[in-house]
Amino acid sequence: MLPYAGGSFLIILLGVITRRSVYFTAPRSIEIREETLSEPGPGDAVVQTMLSAISPGTEHLVYQGLFPGELAIDENIASLRGHFDYPLKYGYSAVGQVIALGPAVEPAWLGRTVFAFNPHESHFIAPVTSLIPLPEDMSPETAVFLPNMETAVNFILDGKPLIGERGVVLGQGIVGLLTTALLAQFPLERLVTLDRYALRRQASLELGAHASLDPDDTGAQDQLHLLLPEGADLCYELTGSPTALDQAIAITGFDGRVLIGSWYGQKRLSLDLGGRFHRSRIRLISTQVSTLAPELTGRWSKRRRFEVAWEMLPRVGPARWITHRFALQEAAQAYQWIEQHPDQSIQVVLTYP
Repeated sequence: MLPYAGGSFLIILLGVITRRSVYFTAPRSIEIREETLSEPGPGDAVVQTMLSAISPGTEHLVYQGLFPGELAIDENIASLRGHFDYPLKYGYSAVGQVIALGPAVEPAWLGRTVFAFNPHESHFIAPVTSLIPLPEDMSPETAVFLPNMETAVNFILDGKPLIGERGVVLGQGIVGLLTTALLAQFPLERLVTLDRYALRRQASLELGAHASLDPDDTGAQDQLHLLLPEGADLCYELTGSPTALDQAIAITGFDGRVLIGSWYGQKRLSLDLGGRFHRSRIRLISTQVSTLAPELTGRWSKRRRFEVAWEMLPRVGPARWITHRFALQEAAQAYQWIEQHPDQSIQVVLTYP
């Protein structure tokens, strides 16, 4: 395909496009591969990527090779079907511009800026039914947070925070910060967060957390007892580290609930369940965005949850947490940076010049 500048957007004439895609080829090994893009089929559009967000959670496990190979990548997203196995493309947050249309697609799609659940690559083909046009006043930098915002909304739905409750969020990465931002809108008695890195703790306090502690601080446990003398009613474990689950249980009070939003991959741990866990009737709850809690499905659907996530994005304004940008060809450096400098990064994005 040959590009031709037409009006305010790019029109693609019949020809060939070579796209560049990020491939995970082995643990801590990234390649940029060139691929020939096929012609869009009926109902499809060609999207030229502008920005994509790197997930420091699940995607980092893929980078480290800590995924379970027998697990499907994501059965709910067409671009991520298959199983975890090298080499693979991964990523699920891309914003780009529609530059060509397949047969039977409304011409109004041409030139639109859209969001898509798609791996990191310069161009891709997707059914227009899977593309989400951005509101006119929403920037690509805000829209790339949509998947993680939907996850945070799901965490709130599963956690069911109540007025006057005491809440704790362990882990203030992107999903942790978004969860904190939503919890801060509830009339909680107290909201406490924990994270190892000062940059993230400061962002948490700016969102409305009453206190944000370093879990490795020798005085953290005493501070938690002062802040939450009867323990937490609701505790989210979002660190990605299995060892944090013991701390989440220790923080939680009688009949409290621990929401486990982390995906540990192949990481294993031994839990201390021989102490106060049983007598305190603490509930451990798995929460994950690919499904809705069965008790909610009479009134809630994925579409409704998605609409709430869109609405929350401009209210929270997460684009301020983009700390680093790397060009697509620098993807290997981007993943190295995230692993080596977690204290200096919150959200890292890839750009497509």
